Amino acid sequence: MDADLHSGKLVKWKDDRGFGFIQPDDGGKEVFLHISELKDSVRRPRLNDTIHYYCVINSDGKTRAVNASIQGVRKRSQLPLEKPKFSGRRSSKKSITFLLAKLLVLLCLPLTGAAHFGWVTGNIWPLMLYPVMSVFTYVLYADDKTRAKQKVWRTSEQTLHVCELVGGWPGGYVAQQVLRHKSLKQSYQVEFWLIVAIHQIAWLVWLGFGPALIP
Repeated sequence: MDADLHSGKLVKWKDDRGFGFIQPDDGGKEVFLHISELKDSVRRPRLNDTIHYYCVINSDGKTRAVNASIQGVRKRSQLPLEKPKFSGRRSSKKSITFLLAKLLVLLCLPLTGAAHFGWVTGNIWPLMLYPVMSVFTYVLYADDKTRAKQKVWRTSEQTLHVCELVGGWPGGYVAQQVLRHKSLKQSYQVEFWLIVAIHQIAWLVWLGFGPALIP
């Protein structure tokens, strides 16, 4: 390889084939240039670009450019370092926070209704069922996912829905998001959100009309 750095203008370039020819500034024959010799450039060469390069003589006596660069175009190695991305741990915390925020929105009406029911009637069972059944339902989801991986007998969807209906839907919702189980099956999701809607509507009706019906 010629130890001298040369320069010239790119007078021919076939972008679809990735090669062209440089006309040296000091005259002489055109020098062959292949795109692979510009791999550190942030863009592809264009006609009339000034190319800096070293020369190598092929076995057939023809000259080709190596270790080339485009004048005025920055190299990839010269680009500023990217800002560090958030770590997976930080992203995970954000995801958990977002999940809890959505869960609190969904639970706002049922918990308010259940607390009001307990205050009016003295019966706190509806309020207790939500945390108890949610934990139980979450465990069922986790067990069912493990069984699915092992390809053994699984918990029926009907059983899961019954647990959700009894008050375990918050645990089911968390399990779907955290365990990625049953979250993509459309038919299951339709039934699940129907159960959530039933709870929302039932407590809305109670808050609006329930206390007036108690003698």
